[in-house]
Amino acid sequence: MVFGLFSKEKSLSKTIERATNKLSQQPDRWAALEKLKEDGSDAALFGLCRRFSVTSMKGVEDEQEKHWVVDALVANGGGSLEPLTRYMKSADQLSFPLRVLERIGSREQVLGTADTLFASEPPGYVRMPDRRIDLIRWFSEWQPATDDEIVTHLSPYVTDFDENVRFAAIEGMAGRDPAKIAPPLISAFLRAEEESGRIRRTILEVLERSKAPLGEHAAAITAQLSPPLSGDFRVDGGVIKKR
Repeated sequence: MVFGLFSKEKSLSKTIERATNKLSQQPDRWAALEKLKEDGSDAALFGLCRRFSVTSMKGVEDEQEKHWVVDALVANGGGSLEPLTRYMKSADQLSFPLRVLERIGSREQVLGTADTLFASEPPGYVRMPDRRIDLIRWFSEWQPATDDEIVTHLSPYVTDFDENVRFAAIEGMAGRDPAKIAPPLISAFLRAEEESGRIRRTILEVLERSKAPLGEHAAAITAQLSPPLSGDFRVDGGVIKKR
């Protein structure tokens, strides 16, 4: 009995290795992926998730396989939730698994998982920010999220160490309640540590499009509008306007 169990685990391990071998021929990976789908156990589904972390040699084939894995996990419904969330705890990239999550989880389950993922990504230096950026971009586009939830989750990242993370967080607030996004964006614009012209311009663009109220900070922002920003933006009537 023990030997049989060990043999099955070894066979599953080999199947996962074939499914995640970027140097294999696509038919070999397809066969292994199909076998994992048919198995349907948590271990097999976790193995399917691992395909997301591998980039095969041919871009078109790579995308095809990853989209197939998304559909396979979604087809399994709630049974994919546990192995998927376990995989995301240590995944370098979250774009594809988050697409699965939003399709199989209830609003409460999705939000709970998102909370856990955000908690695992505190703002600050990180060698590879891809995971953080994937999470921010996905959450900002997740339709059930309220403006309060968007601002609460994204605000800490408008002053993140990585410029691309800051950019994603700022862009993610565009189109949300002007009164809610104004405080974190104004604070980010005025902070002395922000030296990126791209970030400062993006903040002004979001504030301008949303007509966000500047309140008591209007004068401080006016004082910070030095060239080239002053050539494109101005403060008028307590909001940012384009010249």
